[in-house]
Amino acid sequence: MAPAPAPPRALSAELRRATLGSLALPAPRPGARVRAARPREVNFHTHRLLMSSNMNSRSLVCPPCNCAQMALADTRIAYQPDVDKHAGVLAYELVQGNLVQWNSFMDKSIPDPPTAVLLHGILGSRKNWGSFAKRLAHEFPMWQFLLVDLRCHGDSASIKKRGPHTVASTALDVLKLVVQLRLTPRVLVGHSFGGKVALSMVEQAAKPLARPVRVWVLDATPGKVRAGGDGEDHPAELIEFLRRMPAQVSSKVEVVNALVKEQFSVDVARWVATNLRRSSPLGQQSSSNFSWTFDLNGISKMYKSYEDTNL
Repeated sequence: MAPAPAPPRALSAELRRATLGSLALPAPRPGARVRAARPREVNFHTHRLLMSSNMNSRSLVCPPCNCAQMALADTRIAYQPDVDKHAGVLAYELVQGNLVQWNSFMDKSIPDPPTAVLLHGILGSRKNWGSFAKRLAHEFPMWQFLLVDLRCHGDSASIKKRGPHTVASTALDVLKLVVQLRLTPRVLVGHSFGGKVALSMVEQAAKPLARPVRVWVLDATPGKVRAGGDGEDHPAELIEFLRRMPAQVSSKVEVVNALVKEQFSVDVARWVATNLRRSSPLGQQSSSNFSWTFDLNGISKMYKSYEDTNL
């Protein structure tokens, strides 16, 4: 299978050409458990991180949703089969280093391992972080990395969420998932929209986040967002154009051509097309048509909140 096209810097969480050391994850103390100690202390870094997409991997199957996933030979992806994602829990993957011997079913007295949460940007999905998370798990085998599909995105799009669709409500979703999985994240990494979600998580929660928690915000600022300048594909315009397109299309090429015709870059067009999957009408195995993996109406409101939110 040919690798997916590289996503545009302004929209995607799958960033390029990173060195693993740039996150500088602290080494865990053997047997230590992180607890909420200080009411508010955040090591806040605004940083532009670039990463590559190495797909030297093998395929695993996710028990809850039977979707094919990828994992390095010495890195495993853990799933929580008792979590009903259709009961309001976000879709997620837990990528663990090969020295992690833990899951949420264990006795609560057993400390959870050091955990980092990776949050994608608008119109993205948890898969944007996949290859990078596996590289991190390979480099830091005592750590685990939680990848989340935010509300209205990816496999979480089928989970009906109450409004308002805002940065704050999206952050609360992730906090609820962290509580259900019995995790105490030490690091939050968010790209663009996901960066503000990470900051909002810290603003809202005394627990279950460790204090201090390290927050990495990539390609975003805490304040209000200025519309894209010349030569940039402004996400708001892209979202509105996608909302005007048919709910189902005959091919990914059709979407790419339509976006390029509207003066969006080829890179953006190809990246957006990766969010299409074959439709599966009730009673049929598959369809020749494609539909979006996200809720564009909800995403439009989320991006407006992203523009207006000042943290």
